[in-house]
Amino acid sequence: MVTFLPTRPGRLADVPSFDRGIGGAESNVACALAAAGHRARWVGRVGRDGFGTHLTEAIGAYGVDVSAVVRDPGRPTGVYFRTATDRATDAHEVVYHRAGSAASAMAPSTVPYDVVAGGRILHLTGITAALSASCLALVRELTGPRPGRPLVSFDVNFRPGLWADPAAGGRVLLDLARGADVVFVGADEAEAAWGVGEPDAIRRALPEPGVLVVKRGEVGATVYERCAASFPTPPLPELGALPPDPRASNAGGAGFAAGPRPDTVTHVPAPRVDVVAPVGAGDAFAAGFLSGTLRGLDAKARLRHGHLMAAAALTVPGDLAAPARRAHADRLAAAPDEAWGRLHLGPGWTGEDQEVRTP
Repeated sequence: MVTFLPTRPGRLADVPSFDRGIGGAESNVACALAAAGHRARWVGRVGRDGFGTHLTEAIGAYGVDVSAVVRDPGRPTGVYFRTATDRATDAHEVVYHRAGSAASAMAPSTVPYDVVAGGRILHLTGITAALSASCLALVRELTGPRPGRPLVSFDVNFRPGLWADPAAGGRVLLDLARGADVVFVGADEAEAAWGVGEPDAIRRALPEPGVLVVKRGEVGATVYERCAASFPTPPLPELGALPPDPRASNAGGAGFAAGPRPDTVTHVPAPRVDVVAPVGAGDAFAAGFLSGTLRGLDAKARLRHGHLMAAAALTVPGDLAAPARRAHADRLAAAPDEAWGRLHLGPGWTGEDQEVRTP
């Protein structure tokens, strides 16, 4: 969607003007991964209008392959307006204009599988699943068992306002998450969608994915991962084809619940961040974690790169931010625990000429 960002805080009724940006969970992740040096493709559907042209050109400018984006001549590009306040507060307002949009027309028949499955990781979110019945059918198909499929990443992204029946929407998202290999979920949205908010309880409710990342805002994030001895996950090469997935013959998680297997559990606290705008952090975190996955990093490093990418998004006004250069991020991610705990990141921290403030 095209995002209209307020030029100052306040109610939508009082904001006199907006700055245009780009938005959308999957495209945010694709842009962040491309900016971090990975090859990324965004598959979407936009209108054959000026907003669709803007989206395609802006996402492509990040280095994302947009060759598979379809321009719909009969449906408009979705747009939305939001206030500058945190989504979790009562003062936050969002107005969507995407009913009948081009994106809502995505379906298994309009998105060829080979177009979305050509990479090593296929990233999906619950937002797309909420757009229409055909979009839900597409996400169901992509998270379903299929031999040789890519590693499927799923960000729950529960937005009650997108579902006619939020309780039913929560059940749908739980079912979709059970078919993924890597799942991201915030503790607050798990509480809202499934009635469980404590990380271990979320894992008990969602035992199937090989990797479950539970985000807890300023507290940090915890990853639950199948024991390597029971569930090998070799490092993915930086370039080339995805190595054979040990789950390929049972892709989609059908075998994960056959018997209890031990998890390795890793928690990494979030660094202190001077927040400019609390939007886009979840998508950025997923991109940082997936970047670390593509590089074969260990769990702690993947979580730290997720936090650093999120901090980049939190310290700019819009949904997207240029991440720190890889060497800079690697240096911070490799810091001893004590030094990591003292990190204090503010606007401009991603520039290599900026000092990272510590108390």
